Amino acid sequence: MYDESRAIHVDDRVLAHLQIVIIDKLRRREAFALNLRSDGAVVTMWLTSFSALQFIYEGNRQPRINWPWVELLAGEASLRGTLEVLPEPVEVLSEVIAPVAQPMAEAELVN
Repeated sequence: MYDESRAIHVDDRVLAHLQIVIIDKLRRREAFALNLRSDGAVVTMWLTSFSALQFIYEGNRQPRINWPWVELLAGEASLRGTLEVLPEPVEVLSEVIAPVAQPMAEAELVN
């Protein structure tokens, strides 16, 4: 919800990532443009620390945050001065590998 006059539907997962970037920029008192698609049109909003914003989620669970996506959104917004929804990069999950069993010493096998 922007300025209590226009609601724009954004998927909860996308909104969670945008919210992090928006709040971070506004906390630093950075003004910037935000481009969102709404009903087939691109809506551009000018956001400042005085903008009235509401983040309203439809779901009841907080989406898992993909931090590389947050960094990508923030970096592009800083570079261009406009925050836009970019495709989410694939998240690289580190694999947990069980330790390989060490062969028992001969002395342990004789017991």
